[in-house]
Amino acid sequence: MRDDGAAVVDRGRYPDAVTPWERESWRAAALDWVGGLLAARGLVVDGAPWVRLRPWSVLMRVPLAGRAPVWFKASPPSGAFEGPLTAALARWVPGQVLCPLAVDAGRGWMLLPDGGESFRTVLDREPVGPREWEALLRQYAGLQYDLVPHADEIERLGVPAARTADLPEVFEGLVAVNRALGPDERARLEGLRPRLADWCAELAAVGVPDTLDHADLHDGQLFRPAPGRFTFFDWGDAAVSHPFAGLRVTAERARDRYGPRVLPRLLDAYLEPWTGTGRTSAELRRAADLAWRLSSLGRAAAWGRMFPDASGARPGAVEGARSLLELLAEPPRAAG
Repeated sequence: MRDDGAAVVDRGRYPDAVTPWERESWRAAALDWVGGLLAARGLVVDGAPWVRLRPWSVLMRVPLAGRAPVWFKASPPSGAFEGPLTAALARWVPGQVLCPLAVDAGRGWMLLPDGGESFRTVLDREPVGPREWEALLRQYAGLQYDLVPHADEIERLGVPAARTADLPEVFEGLVAVNRALGPDERARLEGLRPRLADWCAELAAVGVPDTLDHADLHDGQLFRPAPGRFTFFDWGDAAVSHPFAGLRVTAERARDRYGPRVLPRLLDAYLEPWTGTGRTSAELRRAADLAWRLSSLGRAAAWGRMFPDASGARPGAVEGARSLLELLAEPPRAAG
């Protein structure tokens, strides 16, 4: 592929985002990598690529002659685990994730096939009831359950660890490095230490094992190839942590669409794969309540995984501070 300036670039709400795309040498290397992979498969580029630049990724849609496009993704160094993780997931839970066409772990690059329509596109086009969201959460929980035996392997791929027993330490580290917190905000968070330690201990005592948490599973991070069936992608925010932390983002999106009364049925669907393991329904619901609040730590950590800022500023600090402050809010009653 040639860099002829014809690419359509989308910067969204981040016109000043610092990404490697602006460097000619990096851009040429990425285009050569994609072009070589396509040529080896006998595929022909048909038109200008579309490029989406965000502080946390470079995403490029490459149109092909006679078939669906392919997608190139570049992650920041701290998110370079996404390619190897996605490839491993394609082996461990086939059919539930996209299978990469190629991965360059050293450079944080990945080439993916087209996954079809996102769930968000489906929601925009046709009426979809809560049952689809129940099916989504049931499938996601089942995937997490199936990945429990692979938790150590996932961590060895470079996926960040935020294991339940270590969350107090994770909290301390996030608060210490965040310079966007005001003095009053920092004091309120530091005053939360004893309660947070108790929450983590109580959550760990339930005994639900740590596994993979997507950490940002919303309707734009899913394909829906058929009613009641989903394909998960975009694992750049993932961590090895308590699985129930993964419920929050999806449930909040559904609540925004259908109202708070949808939460109990979504919780029941999500917890279904975790029943029958010797834990009572009350224990699982309490664990979900605790994990809902503590999921803010995963979101705060993910905001720090962006392309380095040439100015030396720590990217994502403001967004990370906002996530940390969510620890102070009570979870919705229906979540637990």
